[in-house]
Amino acid sequence: QTYAESKGHNFALNASFDEIDAAGYDGLVIPGGRAPEYLAMDEKVLALVRKFSDAKKPIASVCHGQLILAAAGVVRDRTCTAYPAVRPVLVAAGAKWVEADTMKKCVVDGNLVTAAAYDGHPEFISLFVKALGGSVAGADKRILFLCGDYMEDYEVMVPFQALQALGCHVDAVCPDKGPGDKCPTAIHDFEGDQTYSEKPGHDFALNASFDGVDASSYDALVIPGGRAPEYLALNEKVLSLAKGFMDKGKPVASICHGQQILAAAGVLQGRKCTAYPAVKLNVVLGGGTWLEPDPIHRCFTDGNLVTGAAWPAHPEFVAQLMALLGIKVSFA
Repeated sequence: QTYAESKGHNFALNASFDEIDAAGYDGLVIPGGRAPEYLAMDEKVLALVRKFSDAKKPIASVCHGQLILAAAGVVRDRTCTAYPAVRPVLVAAGAKWVEADTMKKCVVDGNLVTAAAYDGHPEFISLFVKALGGSVAGADKRILFLCGDYMEDYEVMVPFQALQALGCHVDAVCPDKGPGDKCPTAIHDFEGDQTYSEKPGHDFALNASFDGVDASSYDALVIPGGRAPEYLALNEKVLSLAKGFMDKGKPVASICHGQQILAAAGVLQGRKCTAYPAVKLNVVLGGGTWLEPDPIHRCFTDGNLVTGAAWPAHPEFVAQLMALLGIKVSFA
């Protein structure tokens, strides 16, 4: 009757809260989850939020993050949405509540962008970029994602939603599944063991049919990593699809274990690329020139091919694919 909870990725911070000066930032993002219910009791957190609000800087808050906005007293007479269970608090704080008819719901009121849940990330990100004075050019592209069961959670969801946020048409397909079917995902993390750990991830909903794919109608192919590539690499239709994109020189972006598919398709001969380190054998035996992913967030572009080692590389991974597609984001 409510959402489930399981342990996700560990998220690394890159700044100290006590050293933050709100004046040095152009916008504020407040994620949801369970954190907001205790952060809403921290006066330092509330003071920081008020500084952004008073300065009328863009604030984007999703899911339960709006608990913090309510506690900071910045939602009175503001139109907003949130995860449905947050409604009583927002109404009590004087907000003009907008019911989320789907979990993709987003609402804009001046400098405030609110969303119901992670399903709404594409619009949520797009609206926040606009609030920051950003504009996107060249995003009239069609992108195909090659999915499978137990692909890595971040490695499909992050680039999928990021490309949608830019305005691209993005389809996700999996052999023997159709639109509306779901692929379970795996959370692979780096927690000090000799290899990555694995936990259950979100279910990822497909929106197109593999059997109905017309490769000629797409501008690029994205291959997530995780465990899916090891069995997808045994599927001749999958290999033919990947080979078709490579032979036509269309952008192909593959991350982590995704390069197992490219190696099996025989398209790495003479190409420079990286991958998750354990996939080096596939790359080298496939005739590729191995590029060491040091640090792990490094990505490389060789002609039409973008490769990354793991999800920490997503910023470079998405940026390099954007460059190949001619997509640009600019800020006034």
